[in-house]
Amino acid sequence: MLNLGQMLGSGIYSVPGVVLNSVGSIGLLFIFWLLAPIFALGGLMLYSELAGMFPNRSGAEVVYLEKAYPRPRFFVPVTFAVTSVLLSFSATNSIVFAQYVLTIFDAPITPTSQTTLALLVCTFSVAVVGISTKWSLRAVNFLTGLKVISLIFLVATGALVLLGATRITDPYSNFRSPFSGSTSNPNSLATALVKTNFAFVGWHNAFNVLGEVKGVNPVRTVRKAGFISLLIVTLLFFFTNVAYVAAVPKEEIKGSGQLVAALFFRHVFGDGVASKLLPAMVACSCVGNIVSFPTVGQARVLREVARQGLLPYPTFFASTKPFGTPLGPVSLKYLLTVFVIVVLPAEDAFNFLLDLASYPNLVFHGATAIGVWLLRRRRALAGLLPSVYQAKNVFVVLYLLSAVFLLIMPWIPPERGHGDVSFWYATYCVVGLGVLALCGVYYWVWIILMPKLGGYKIVEEVEQLPDGAMTARLVRRYNTPPSEEREPLLGS
Repeated sequence: MLNLGQMLGSGIYSVPGVVLNSVGSIGLLFIFWLLAPIFALGGLMLYSELAGMFPNRSGAEVVYLEKAYPRPRFFVPVTFAVTSVLLSFSATNSIVFAQYVLTIFDAPITPTSQTTLALLVCTFSVAVVGISTKWSLRAVNFLTGLKVISLIFLVATGALVLLGATRITDPYSNFRSPFSGSTSNPNSLATALVKTNFAFVGWHNAFNVLGEVKGVNPVRTVRKAGFISLLIVTLLFFFTNVAYVAAVPKEEIKGSGQLVAALFFRHVFGDGVASKLLPAMVACSCVGNIVSFPTVGQARVLREVARQGLLPYPTFFASTKPFGTPLGPVSLKYLLTVFVIVVLPAEDAFNFLLDLASYPNLVFHGATAIGVWLLRRRRALAGLLPSVYQAKNVFVVLYLLSAVFLLIMPWIPPERGHGDVSFWYATYCVVGLGVLALCGVYYWVWIILMPKLGGYKIVEEVEQLPDGAMTARLVRRYNTPPSEEREPLLGS
């Protein structure tokens, strides 16, 4: 459920039209919806091996990278802290919500109306999380169940379309000449893969809480959960795309933007009340994603980052006053979301933000793949046994190549009419690299320059909490005087 809850988001309702516009043909559309889970499978095999090396550690990728790259010291946690802060927005789900609500009421999707609705739903969702954890969790439970039901309903409706039980007269027209119009442009193919990968984000979610999983073999439990959830989502997503293609003409899918699910129900049920049902479910699904990320995801990450002394004003960000909720991280997330919604052109906001959020993570994915080989060698030299779940090198190479492909190919100009933003196609690549560069600057100033000027060094201290859990934080240790050797970093 941890994996499914994150994967079954707005992606399957919002990206198929963009993917088809990029690749140009129905055949390639289906191929890309099969390629993404294959790459995810490669990642799952890597994570299984790494989890076997560190079976009692939660945190997944940040832990694995910190173990693989211990030098420069603190660089990995600082980099994750900065990227977590700068990319902790929920704008994509807010935008999709706005578009589907406007479609339900047959209102034109203008920049003003989309931005206004996106800001309203973001404000409402964040307010629920900031005021009450209990009610936000109840909302997540209800809306996650609704997401599963809506997707099963869509697939079942698609089956009825193929059986000729609906008003669609020729459900197989798009399946003829399936590779007609295919593109070979690397930029377009990379764009399509980024979008399908976005829909599968979450296959590794259970690894983030590995240290909290009970049982004789937690790694095996999480590994099996990964396989099962990935298989379920792959089947649901593939047959959802079959349903879209069976009911909606190809050119309409290509021009649908994020509204392909609304088009599907309109073609199947006409303009009556039934055609509003699925868009309403999609809108509710988006609300669920906006609420769930601040509740159990990024707000917790930001709070723990602050508790470790990796953010300024750690007391504010780590506090749960006055409502017993992580109000500081939630407020930061809200401000970032509002900023990107307002600043970016409405028609380009979804695609740009999706691509931007993915690009820096590709560097981490590639480093994780290489880190598997580094950790294997170190453990062998140290006389340690290899992980029980050792991944075959073909999976390591597959995961690494997918990251390299998605890092390089977007720099190649797309074919005319196949770009997914109205401005320069590689803007998100530059901004993504800028975020990583900012991580380096922040690290140099905070870990190297300031200690040199202030006459102290930064060390990591491990403390045992009252419940027995262990936590680490970075503190300043001054060279002189001895009485002030231990001072919490940034007042933490």
